Amino acid sequence: MQRLTRRDMVRRSLLVAAGTALAGQTAVATANASPQALNAPRATDVPSAFDETYLGRHIEGWPAEGGHGGHAGHGGADGHGLVEFVVRIDNDDLHVMQNADGTWISVIDHYETHPTPRDVARAAVRDLNGASLVPLAV
Repeated sequence: MQRLTRRDMVRRSLLVAAGTALAGQTAVATANASPQALNAPRATDVPSAFDETYLGRHIEGWPAEGGHGGHAGHGGADGHGLVEFVVRIDNDDLHVMQNADGTWISVIDHYETHPTPRDVARAAVRDLNGASLVPLAV
């Protein structure tokens, strides 16, 4: 049987310490994860339709029947697993897009993300501050 050297003992001790530290960091990162991150919407979740009055404006939305831009939509999802959704403010279309992480943005504000198309519509109403939507030139 081979004799255990001091070098072998140090090497094994360092490996055990590194493994313990890595496991501890993973446990801390998981424990510190926000509930929002753990419950973040997935790109495959199809939001529910809505129809309401918000700050005096009529907002409505529903899953689209087909995709756009050459994607064949099925059940409201395009070929990439993202959901196609129709949103309107006072019967004017609000162009909304789903990000890869499942959040939503609109043509009104590309920088602020929202968890659902309803939240995007409400944010657009606030940002418009009474102004009408102008159709997008295609």
